[in-house]
Amino acid sequence: MLLTYKQSTCKQTGVKAKADPESPRYQALLQLLRTAESLWNASRIFFDQWKLSASQFNVLNLLYLTPGGSTQVELSRLLIMHRSNITGLVDRLEKRRLLRREDNPADRRAYRVVLTAEGRKLIEKILPEYYEAAEKIWGNFPDARTRQLIGDLEKLSINIDSFSQTNLE
Repeated sequence: MLLTYKQSTCKQTGVKAKADPESPRYQALLQLLRTAESLWNASRIFFDQWKLSASQFNVLNLLYLTPGGSTQVELSRLLIMHRSNITGLVDRLEKRRLLRREDNPADRRAYRVVLTAEGRKLIEKILPEYYEAAEKIWGNFPDARTRQLIGDLEKLSINIDSFSQTNLE
C-alpha cells in the first residue's frame, strides 16, 4: 500500500522498510502527494471567494462546456467521482440556483443537469481569474516541459490503474 504524504511525515518505529525510502521514485510519489495537497488547499482558498468548493466549480465548469447539460452519471464519470457525491454537489448548487435538473427526453429515469443563467454568469466571472491563477501557479515553467510532465503523469496514471486492478483481483 502506498503511503499518503501525511503518513510519510510521521516517524515509523519498529518497521523495517524493504524498499529504500530515499529512492527517487518513492520521493517522487511523496512529492506528487505534497503537490496535490498544496494545489487542493490553494483551490479551496481561491474558490472560497465565491462560496464554492473546487468540486462545485468543476461541476459548473463541465456544464458550461456542455451547453445541453449532462446526466449525473456522466458528470460522475467525467469527474471520477461516485454518483452519490455528485448528487450532493448538484443538490447544493441547485439550492443556490446555479444549475437545475430537467427531464431527460432520452431517458425518463435520469435528469439532465443544466447550468442556469445565474450559474453561467458566475462561471464566466470566475474563469478569467481562474486562468490567471493557473498561469501564476505555473510561473515560468516552460511549455515544452509542461507537455512532457503531462505525458509522464498520464503514463504514471496508467501504471497506477494497472496496479489497482491487479490488487483488486
